[in-house]
Amino acid sequence: MFDILFTRPHTLARHYTAPFLESRVSYLSYCKAQGYPHSSLKKIAWVLLVVSHSIDLCKPGRITRAEVEIAVDHRIRFYRSKEPVKESKSSRLLFICTVIAWLRFLGNFEEPHHSPSIFSNYVEEFAEFMRDERGLSSATITFRHDEVLTFLSSVNSVTNSLNSISISDVDTYLGHKGRHGWSRRSLRTLADALRSFFRYAQARGLSRNIAEAIEAPPLYAQEGLPFGPTWEQVQQLLASISGDTITDLRDRAIILLLAVYGLRAGEVSRLQLNDIDWVGDILHITRPKQRCHQQYPLKAEVGNAIARYLRDGRPGSKHRSLFLTICAPIRPLSAASMTPIVHSRLDALGIELPRRGAHCLRHACARHLLDSGFSLKQIGDQLGHRNPETTRIYAKVDLNGLRQVAALDMEELL
Repeated sequence: MFDILFTRPHTLARHYTAPFLESRVSYLSYCKAQGYPHSSLKKIAWVLLVVSHSIDLCKPGRITRAEVEIAVDHRIRFYRSKEPVKESKSSRLLFICTVIAWLRFLGNFEEPHHSPSIFSNYVEEFAEFMRDERGLSSATITFRHDEVLTFLSSVNSVTNSLNSISISDVDTYLGHKGRHGWSRRSLRTLADALRSFFRYAQARGLSRNIAEAIEAPPLYAQEGLPFGPTWEQVQQLLASISGDTITDLRDRAIILLLAVYGLRAGEVSRLQLNDIDWVGDILHITRPKQRCHQQYPLKAEVGNAIARYLRDGRPGSKHRSLFLTICAPIRPLSAASMTPIVHSRLDALGIELPRRGAHCLRHACARHLLDSGFSLKQIGDQLGHRNPETTRIYAKVDLNGLRQVAALDMEELL
């Protein structure tokens, strides 16, 4: 392994004669399999070399973070010049994190013990209830689980039981979220999650009846407009991603899927290699909100972009997910990573929108279909809407249709 990373004989001798040779080689081989670049592997090898002289892997029990910090602070230092180099905090942290990752790989690191919240068991049971008895989607269960646990953690310091939580605690929490940028729609979703949890808790005698008192900001029918870029701006965005870099190849394929099919970020991140039928030119999409699968014809432009990414951009990996991270460790790209990709690309073009995340391309797709003459039913089917009312909001941005209505001569009806 070291022969691949280093060429100088004295450097190779240092690595081969340092303690714990086998465990260092095993970890470097693991990192290489995870897609770490050559430069990162050299840095990891150097960290393990200098720390191996000050850490004892043979001691009874696992090694704590405090022991890692002591080993890092007392490591051997190899200086190329006579004057010692002043170490930065970031350099020390790099050593600590690298050594901890090595020890975790060896199963020899003592993980810090965090006392679980006194409410954790209640929330886990609530998640099981939503899954087994109510049959809710995984996305809904995850959101409610995380938000309820976050709320309970915020009142954990002053309460020791669910029965002691009051409606005032809930109102204070919702108000705090509202002051920190949460929209009224998001607050309503949060309130629904808390209301559902306290109904569950009350039915099991864990909490008093505060569920019905939880209120959220009202929503008005068709109050908001779905903001998104125009189709001309989408074309401008795609034209700006015509490079041959790994990032450009991946981002172009992602943005085409978001804009052409109007997919959600989570639907794109869930795509697997076998979801693309190259023989039949079919794209298979998993829709978690509807708990179903949907098929689309694989358009040439999208298929070519994906094929080029697979051929020239996708890192070699055992993962079956279509889109992977670029930086090591190589892993599937998460849904949350889609928004920064779109935002940064729009920002580079100077396209100003109220929201510049991945979802704005879904709105752009809907508007483009509407301008092309598709019915609301067809648009709803394309976007995977469960409720036709969800699609009706796009009628408000059908400017051509509204202009035709405005141009009607209504004198005969008066």
